[in-house]
This record gives sequence, structure tokens and C-alpha cells, in this order.
Amino acid sequence: MRPRPLLAGLSTGLVAALLALPAGPAGAVPSAETWSVLGSSSVTITGRGFGHGHGLSQYGAEGAARAGLTHQQIAEFYYPGTQWGTASGKVAVHLTADTTDDVVVLAKPGATVRDLGTQRRWRLPQNSARQWRLTTNAANGRTLVQWRAKGAWRRWKVLVGDGELAAPGGLTLVTPSGSTTYRGKLRAASPSPGSRARDTVNVLSLENYLKGVVPLEIPAAWSQEAVRTQAVAARTYAAFERSEPLAAHYQICDTTACQVYGGKSAEHPLATAAVEATAGQVLTVDGEPAFTQFSSSNGGWSAAGSRPYLAAQPDPYDGWSGNPNHVWETTVGDERLEAAWPVIGDLQRIDVTERDGNGEWGGRVQRMVLTGSTGSVTVSGDDLRRALGLRSSWFTLQVTTRTARGPW
Repeated sequence: MRPRPLLAGLSTGLVAALLALPAGPAGAVPSAETWSVLGSSSVTITGRGFGHGHGLSQYGAEGAARAGLTHQQIAEFYYPGTQWGTASGKVAVHLTADTTDDVVVLAKPGATVRDLGTQRRWRLPQNSARQWRLTTNAANGRTLVQWRAKGAWRRWKVLVGDGELAAPGGLTLVTPSGSTTYRGKLRAASPSPGSRARDTVNVLSLENYLKGVVPLEIPAAWSQEAVRTQAVAARTYAAFERSEPLAAHYQICDTTACQVYGGKSAEHPLATAAVEATAGQVLTVDGEPAFTQFSSSNGGWSAAGSRPYLAAQPDPYDGWSGNPNHVWETTVGDERLEAAWPVIGDLQRIDVTERDGNGEWGGRVQRMVLTGSTGSVTVSGDDLRRALGLRSSWFTLQVTTRTARGPW
């Protein structure tokens, strides 16, 4: 299925709303974006959006769904120029909460262990075990299968290669921070041949993986078309990551560095319904999965990304009344900037020197200069965002003097 033109399928009112948004010509930067900082000052930061602004705005998807768009129309709006395709198969996810070199699971009837070196599989015995563990033999680096009852670990088998545990309905993984149930298989995976270190990797079907992603990335109780759009974006993102895996022994992580994944424990029936309603659907470019980045809110104008379909464009849907991130404000003392960049000394001036040219105030900040009593630094809007915990790099400033510094 080829995508509709950008405005196809929208009502006349929605088209008018889209075209009525301010043009914000590229490269347009307000002529006076300099703020003097006299004495001890407060910096009020007014901003738009939450996140990088590339691709799908999650709040925008909800606004579009409330305006009557289907998930296909929403996806085509946020990823213009992509085509529809399908994806299936499995995905290997690094479970970052398991920071130890072993894999510990709660005992469960029907559980099995597989030796990835020989491909031989055994059913774990129904004994008095409370837990089973895959760990590394300190002497030779081989994988040990152990079970525990009454506090003591006992050896059951030595494997030739890495080990993999599985059970009908999934297994509960025990980590230093708690326990989580996962579908599919839990693998103690070697980062490289001969390594005695192990990473815990969850190998499962792409569809079951999405059931543990979608409710953590978007409220499951939102409009079903918005949740379906998130399912398509998340499925496509995972399929893209499989083609460019993060490591030899896994393809994707379970944090915001990739997309958040919480296993079976995180599943929600409404999100599962959205995954099942869009089963297999992905967005493609030249037959390959697209890089479908997404963020909470774009503030009314998406940011250009690393691909042509991650386009900078006005968004008439992001600003619905329930979006707390469309416009936001926070105030910090100038000492926060001085602490982040101590080379400047006593902050005296802030200059925004470059924006992306899209939207209010000239768009997202790309470059700014902080000048103080002992020096100056050039930083990006994203640098300031990280240092101050801002929601996005699309912001403007207002400086208010609190008290004067120095002798009178």
C-alpha cells in the first residue's frame, strides 16, 4: 500500500488548520536574542514539546485520533514518504536491569534449558528447587546449570555453550532490583567467544515483544487509533534495529536509548489489542523498515531528523487540550548555568545565535553562547536541555535580576 499524499484523507477543517500554522521560514532567527545577566538572576525558560521531536508525536497521535484520523493516516502524516509493509520473526533484547553475570529464574513446571553450543535441550526436573540459575564456571568459563533450595546452589549440568531457559507462558527473572516475568526465552549470552561475562538477553517473537513495549511508551487507555499508531511505530523501530543490531549477541535494548520494554509484567489488554489489530504492519523505505523515531510531544512542529521521512513540518494535532508538554515553563537561577559550565565564572550574558527556523521564536535552539567574567562557551540547545533537565531544545528565555552582585 502506497502512502496517501500528506493532506489526503483529512477533513477540510483539518487541512485549513494545517495550512494556517505560522510558516516560520528556515533560518529565521529573532534579531535580538541577547539577554544581559546582572547580579544574581532568575532565568525563566518557556518552551514547546518534550523530546527530540523527530517523527511521531505521541500526544499528537492522540490529538489526531480525537480528530478522527485512522492509525494509517496518523502514521503517514508523521512519516511522510514511507510505504506500508510487513515484518515478523524474533527479536533479541538486552535486559539491562540484570547487572550480574548469571541468569536466575523462579522454578516453574515445564521449564527447559538448551545448550546453544550443541542445541540439545533438557526439561528441568520437578524437584524441590525454588530457583534455577545459569552461571559461569570460574575454572573453565563454561555455563553451569544450578538449582537452589533452602539457600544453597547445587550443580545440575555443565553446558558446552551458552545456556537458554524457557517455559510455557514465560519465566520470572530475578534481578538485583526485583523480578519481572518475560515471554520467550532467557539467555545467558556471551558478549564474545570465550568471554566469562554474560548478558541477559530475552529472545521472543516480535509481536510478543511489542506487548511489553506499547503500554510503556503510550497510555494504553488513549484512543485506540493512537495506540495502534504507536504499535506500528514500535514494531517498525524494532525491525529497523534488527537490521542494525547493537551487539553481536542482542539487537535492541530495553531502555529509552532504544524503546522501553517491560516484558510480560508490563502488558495491558488495551495495548495488546492495538498490537494484535496491527499485527505485522510496518513502515518501509525501499522495502526496508524505516527508522521510526518518536517522542512525547513536538510542541506543534516536528524537528528534522536523519532521514527524509523524519521531516520538519507543522503539526496541527499536538496542541490538543490534554497535552501538558505542548507549551511549558520553568525557572532556574543563573548559578545552575554557572555550575554546569564553571569556565564562564559569573554569568553575564546569554546569546542565542542559531535556530532551526521552524516555528515560534525561530524554532529549536541549535547554538547559543554563555559569556561570563572568566570566559565563554558555545553550547547547543540539547546541551542546555541536558544540563537543566528541560523538556526540549525549543525554548526562549527571560532574565530577571534578583539582587546585585559585588560592591556598590
